[in-house]
Amino acid sequence: MKIDDAAARLEALGNPTRLKIYRTLVRAGHAGLPVGRLQERLKIPASTLSHHIKSLLAVGLISQVREGTTLLCHAEFDTMRGLVDFLVAECCTEDAQCQGARTAA
Repeated sequence: MKIDDAAARLEALGNPTRLKIYRTLVRAGHAGLPVGRLQERLKIPASTLSHHIKSLLAVGLISQVREGTTLLCHAEFDTMRGLVDFLVAECCTEDAQCQGARTAA
């Protein structure tokens, strides 16, 4: 993962509302959640939710699929894993005392 991509994704998650949306979708698993249910759970106005969803879509953290009249949001788990892997890839590489953490990462 390029550092600019990681920075954009971390910036998107740096907003408390977007982080709540993302965590809710992660908890929902691969089934995802309809936008309406996401709005009900988080008690966010539709326009605000739409704004934050666009930000998460733009950096690839979530995706949307239309099923009939329902718009489903899904967490992109491969993107999430890639971001986490990017963050831990060089864990303790310059610390000789941290060999165990490096192999665990």
